[in-house]
Amino acid sequence: MDFTEIKINIDTKDVDTACAIAHMTVPYGIYIEDYSDLEQGVLEIANINLIDEELTAKNRETAIIHIYIDIKENQNEAVSFLNERLKACDIEYTIDKGTVKEEDWENGWKQYFKPTEIGEKILILPSWEKEPLTERKILKIDPGASFGTGTHATTKICMETLEKYIKGGETVLDIGTGSGILSIASLLLGAKTVTGVDIDGTAVRVAIENGSKNGYTAPQYNIIKRNLTTEIVEKFDICIANIVADVIFVLIENIKEYMNDNGIFIMSGIIENREDEVTTALSENGLTIIDRKESEGWVCLAAIDN
Repeated sequence: MDFTEIKINIDTKDVDTACAIAHMTVPYGIYIEDYSDLEQGVLEIANINLIDEELTAKNRETAIIHIYIDIKENQNEAVSFLNERLKACDIEYTIDKGTVKEEDWENGWKQYFKPTEIGEKILILPSWEKEPLTERKILKIDPGASFGTGTHATTKICMETLEKYIKGGETVLDIGTGSGILSIASLLLGAKTVTGVDIDGTAVRVAIENGSKNGYTAPQYNIIKRNLTTEIVEKFDICIANIVADVIFVLIENIKEYMNDNGIFIMSGIIENREDEVTTALSENGLTIIDRKESEGWVCLAAIDN
């Protein structure tokens, strides 16, 4: 069976941020070509100095991120998402697409996405799985048509943080909603209403479809295309941003405009080595960190107005 290979060509300095964005398009991992520290890496892993000439000839200043998508799905959705996110982070890039054959790709695809328990209350269920008997809230989602499935560490720790702070009846703003998974989870956990915003029109459509699968529609579940928080005039009890650190920096400057008194700003998608930059920005803008979760090198922070 065929599937589409999407290759993102970037400068090696942008690998971490671009990988965080790429991870949001698929639930099962990505393949990265980055030869910038080839000699050191080989020495640490294999304790040898001899390296194949073909490898030493690789470009050390650029990296390639490979993403694989079932050819029956609309790969343009993922490409559109990548374009919007990479541009928002001011990353210079090019994208190439090709077709790759893989035996039984669809069934192999599914082996990476099984029912997943998140925190104490949520069960993420692939569309092809039978609903189990469980006391958990079931969140249905189809990874073949979405930009996020909840299995990535950034989404998991964000959802676990939401579980801690949603007590019932809250209003939630989900900035960069993607597949809508955090918006849907918020309602399942007891939020009164959710407004999800995204700069990508395809993401908005997919988020609306996923909401409908779980029984949520406007005005309780309101998904709109906006440039992040532009044109949003309401204030919310909880604001979520599971994006990347560079975008979070921009949000920190004016997020208090969208927070009710005693409101909470939950931000995830922060690579561990950039946490100090984020915490400094929060402090400089009058926000105090009240919670922190970490998983697989990713950090989620929760902050309140001083």
